[in-house]
Amino acid sequence: MIDFDREGPVWVATINRPDKANSLTHDMLVALAEFMEDAQAARAVILTGNGKVFSAGADLDEARAGLAVSDIWERLSGAIAALPGLSICAMNGTLAGGAMGMALACDLRICVPSAKFFYPVMKLGFLPQPSDPARMAALIGPSRSKLILMGGQKITADEALNFGLVDRIVADDALMESARSIVSDTVAAAPDIASGIKSMCAASGSPAEIL
Repeated sequence: MIDFDREGPVWVATINRPDKANSLTHDMLVALAEFMEDAQAARAVILTGNGKVFSAGADLDEARAGLAVSDIWERLSGAIAALPGLSICAMNGTLAGGAMGMALACDLRICVPSAKFFYPVMKLGFLPQPSDPARMAALIGPSRSKLILMGGQKITADEALNFGLVDRIVADDALMESARSIVSDTVAAAPDIASGIKSMCAASGSPAEIL
């Protein structure tokens, strides 16, 4: 249910469960975490989805059985944040719930015009994953984070761009091409220069340093 491409300097993980809105099971999250932990050698990593939804968050049946409070979410987002290469979340559609942590941990986020963003964890009776509010606030500020996490608001792609939650909106058929174009300079640069720049950016207080 997840397709992995480990060939070359750019590794790609594609969530491929479109019939279930790319909702995530425990096994899928473990596979993603292991992929990200193995991607230390990759120069860039792109995380995307198949279908019209990037991810609806946790599989509902597994969420009720305990997945909603599992530490696998933190393991995954921590592995993404620790990547030495440039990471991009290329969202092919709406992002909801616990899947937000994956996107927040990436260096960059791009999305298609139809994407929407919401994190209804409070309504469901759970706290967000521990690192998610801090990463979100580092990107969009405390007030807008509360708008999403406490106000339960669904944010459009245009609003997300205005907030700083996403960095660019691209056409559906140009999503992966855009992601690969963005990472191309990083891949072409000397590894120590690219990783050095990432470290310098993290030192200024980016979400990537919140592990």
